[in-house]
Amino acid sequence: MKNTKKILSGVLALSVAAAFTACGGDDTGSTDNGGGNDAAETTTQAETTTTTAATVEVNTETLAENEQSDLEAVMEQLPDTELANKEIKYLAHYDIAPHGNGASKKVELEMFEQKYGGSLKWYETTWDNRWNDLSTYVLGGEGIDFYVSDTENLPGKIVSGMFTSVDEYIDLDGAIWQNTAAAMDVYKFGSKHYMFVTNTRADYYIYYNKATIEANGLDDPWELYEAGNWNWDTFKNMLTEFVDEENDQWGLDNWYISQALQRSAGVPTIGTDDAGNLVCNINDPTVEKAMNFQYELAQDGLILPFEQFEWNIQPAMMGEGRELFWIGGYWEAEGDPSLWQMGISPENLGVVPIPNPADADKPYHTAVTEGYVLCKGASNPEGVARFSECTILANSDPSTVAINDRKMMDDNQYSQELVDHIHIINDLAKANPVIDLAVGVSTDVANLTYNNEACMKQAYQGTDWATTREEYYDTVNLLVSEVNEQLQAKIAEEG
Repeated sequence: MKNTKKILSGVLALSVAAAFTACGGDDTGSTDNGGGNDAAETTTQAETTTTTAATVEVNTETLAENEQSDLEAVMEQLPDTELANKEIKYLAHYDIAPHGNGASKKVELEMFEQKYGGSLKWYETTWDNRWNDLSTYVLGGEGIDFYVSDTENLPGKIVSGMFTSVDEYIDLDGAIWQNTAAAMDVYKFGSKHYMFVTNTRADYYIYYNKATIEANGLDDPWELYEAGNWNWDTFKNMLTEFVDEENDQWGLDNWYISQALQRSAGVPTIGTDDAGNLVCNINDPTVEKAMNFQYELAQDGLILPFEQFEWNIQPAMMGEGRELFWIGGYWEAEGDPSLWQMGISPENLGVVPIPNPADADKPYHTAVTEGYVLCKGASNPEGVARFSECTILANSDPSTVAINDRKMMDDNQYSQELVDHIHIINDLAKANPVIDLAVGVSTDVANLTYNNEACMKQAYQGTDWATTREEYYDTVNLLVSEVNEQLQAKIAEEG
């Protein structure tokens, strides 16, 4: 405990540090109201569809006749119920159901409109103001129904009274929820579930430029993966062969190195035990193994030396053939390819799973859950549950997945091969997910683990793990234990 007092003395200052940056997208909200009273409200109303012999009009695009037929067949799986309240209200810093101005309507919204006559009302906020706005609405009895989940939701916001359990509104034994029931257990605290999990996908991929691979005579990473030979060793060997600082050739880049490589060993920083209690894993030997691997990469010069680039990532070097690997989320290559920051052309864009240790017992993959958390005092929890089921089917039924794939290929100029590879990686994440709760426990734990230059980011920046672990473990473990006590008390209080 010799370092605990020293670190705790800095926690208060960290707690009021600059607001976090959104992980996985831009802050598209435009309202900066400081308290939420003036947050903009937008309603996505059910629209009248015009049926012709060939197509059904859907805002800015059309569904082919066979797609509409497939959609209707999928909707038969949804519960036949009449919603007394057809509007559901949500708060987010972006519109979860954008359409118009060239964006196609999401399949889940199509189903919610067609099956239930439902509509969504968006309460717009900003990333910086989202918790203030949500607190204002919850305490003011606005009846906001749900918040679009992000890594900072749970379990901390249960303790602060923002979110409530979802179990009474869904049948986890039903066919639809079997698609996400396992992932829902990640957010099972005590005996209750606290998220409508609608999808599990890879949190990060490794991106590469096929032209760079070919020009340097390297093995294609996807071919290594298919051959069962994609692991930490082959990953490191490729970096070693490519990196040449004198010739302006660099290795691994982006800010998500630690999250991706640590979790590829199979153990999150903060997880839960079988009883739904929070557990700090910083002392776990598997975590140590993953952090030592990152330290080796840094010592061998295989990670971009950020200090030489004024602590800026260098995505453009991927498209220029000067950098080998980029660890990032799906958003890195989403939308108009001319706007992708990596600058890789669609025909040369390659993706591959995050590699595991060669001796891993399972192909673990860093994963993220998509879904919705139910707000305290929600006015229409049943509507959120039904919309969640629409979203699950949109993400899992082969017919709706095919529609989404077609949209993705149209919007992103992806090839069928690339779409297939993305599905394979996401299936790995569904089957063997490693989901970290560290950032969602509390601001203090987030600041000490992943925000800024905190402990889980130090290994890939050149600090040995034994030193970091000794400095941080006692403090983080103490903070996690305190939140766990508060969490279990809150759950017991709710009954």
